[in-house]
Amino acid sequence: MDILVVGSGGREHAICWSLAKSPKSGTVYCAPGNAGIAEVAEIVPIGVSEFDKLTSFAKDKQIELVVIGPDDPLAEGIVDAFEAEGIPVFGPSKNAAHIEGSKTFMKDLLHKYEIPTAAYEKFDNYEAALDYLRGQPVPIVIKADGLAAGKGVTVAFTREEAEQALADIMVSQVFGAAGNQVVIEEFMTGQEMSILAFVDGETVRAMPAAQDHKQVFDEDQGPNTGGMGTYSPLPHIAQSIIDEAIETIIKPTAKAMVSEGRSFRGVLFAGLMITPDGKPKTIEFNARFGDPETQVVLPRLKSDLLEIFLAAVNGTLAEVEIHWSDEAAVCVVLASPGYPAAYPKGLLIQGHDQVQEAIVFHAGTARNTDGDLVTNGGRVLGVVGLGASIAEARSKAYTEAERITFEGKHYRRDIAAKALM
Repeated sequence: MDILVVGSGGREHAICWSLAKSPKSGTVYCAPGNAGIAEVAEIVPIGVSEFDKLTSFAKDKQIELVVIGPDDPLAEGIVDAFEAEGIPVFGPSKNAAHIEGSKTFMKDLLHKYEIPTAAYEKFDNYEAALDYLRGQPVPIVIKADGLAAGKGVTVAFTREEAEQALADIMVSQVFGAAGNQVVIEEFMTGQEMSILAFVDGETVRAMPAAQDHKQVFDEDQGPNTGGMGTYSPLPHIAQSIIDEAIETIIKPTAKAMVSEGRSFRGVLFAGLMITPDGKPKTIEFNARFGDPETQVVLPRLKSDLLEIFLAAVNGTLAEVEIHWSDEAAVCVVLASPGYPAAYPKGLLIQGHDQVQEAIVFHAGTARNTDGDLVTNGGRVLGVVGLGASIAEARSKAYTEAERITFEGKHYRRDIAAKALM
């Protein structure tokens, strides 16, 4: 069967790579894709928000399954657009994707159904928010309500930093309409982990846990990014804690969404904090595969990804067995100079074709007029090592990352270090 994947990053490269391995796959298309995705899928030059063009393409090519990667088109209703045309699509509807599109909705949902999360207040008035903020201890967390490319959250360690973050969001509107409301949240300490789950209504099939590295610099320093690297599994976190998170957070949230008339179908991504008392709490929910979590989870999938997608779309996810490899995976993200602030594009990439013991997922790449591979985004490449242990996978990822060069390349040197302590 022919498939259309919508998106252009490392997540979509991993999805296309995994789908291409299915014996049931025909042609895998990707819109708009990138230079690396072009090696495993046929590129379609249509943007992720061009719903009319995407649905027309899918009808013309008689696409039998569409898979949506990024968050913005989900929040804008891309799944509803395909379903209106009778085209099978894997991903949540607009009203279900609201769990990511609005942090105030998500926090209110968790509060209503008594699902563990940090204490919070929400505001749509700057002066009221500022007055509340001045009465709270620091550190404290300031979140823009809407989608902000993974950068709308500030963990403020001083009162000045907190007030500046609030002013940036609500007064300067650095994230646009996403900052019309804010959530001010208690600061939680502990280990973070991510659990992605295939969801079909109340059926939840969790994937192996992963841990992301959000800050741009080593030792979790600097501003938040979309993710500088990740690894899976998490040998330093007890399976009982992971199981507790699934049973007390992810499954109740899926059930709550059904109760709210927002039945979720797709990948539900829980960002979690394991507090010092060993209890998991919810930081956030996303309504799609994570990036770069997908790059370490899907290489560990032994089952057919296409069969899982089809089961979720057809309402038979509960009947599918899903098997995972015991191998460890570590992803090191190579970023453009300046990221997550302004960065150049078009820098020549070399050495990528010399990689021997890792998978290279392209996040922000293109071909120039001479056919050379060049940078085309902030996060450029994800180098994924696989091994019998985190240490082995990590060694492969870093060794192969060194082979790849482009001007100003930077990356964190401590990805997965917490698992080795």
